[in-house]
Amino acid sequence: MFCTRYTQKDWHQRLGFGVHADAIMDHIVHNTIWVETGGHNMREHTVGKVTA
Repeated sequence: MFCTRYTQKDWHQRLGFGVHADAIMDHIVHNTIWVETGGHNMREHTVGKVTA
């Protein structure tokens, strides 16, 4: 399971393109079920709601 706030289309760029990025993406992408969460940022969502 991979959890990230970046969309699938942005991963290759963030991995630096090139051969290494291709190899990593090949291992991650094939036979994977992607669940898009809609881009919500829970840190922004909970600002001011957490008390210490």
